[in-house]
Amino acid sequence: MRVRGLAWLGTRTDRFEAMRDFVELLGGERLHEEPDFAVFRLENGDKVEVFGPGDPWHGFFTTGPVVGLLVDDVPAAQAELEAAGVGFFGSPESADDGFAWSPFRGPDGNVYELVSGPF
Repeated sequence: MRVRGLAWLGTRTDRFEAMRDFVELLGGERLHEEPDFAVFRLENGDKVEVFGPGDPWHGFFTTGPVVGLLVDDVPAAQAELEAAGVGFFGSPESADDGFAWSPFRGPDGNVYELVSGPF
């Protein structure tokens, strides 16, 4: 496994609207929004996602922003890290658009995520 870059950042916050507006202020192009969830694309193509308190899927984002580490193959990278003793929150997931992801807890106690897809 080889990490090719930092391709994604997700943050969960009780101040969803303020954080959503802040990412836009930083130059993020809003691609999608629904209650307590917004997706932005930065100029270089990286994505930023903001999750509000009503988001049911990211309750484990408790240590601050989560960085997505870009890899070629999420399931293969997860298997390699699990063999080295890294604990994941579940099996890799994917979307119809080709993105795949799998969050894990690093040795520092923070949450990180493996990501791949058509960036």
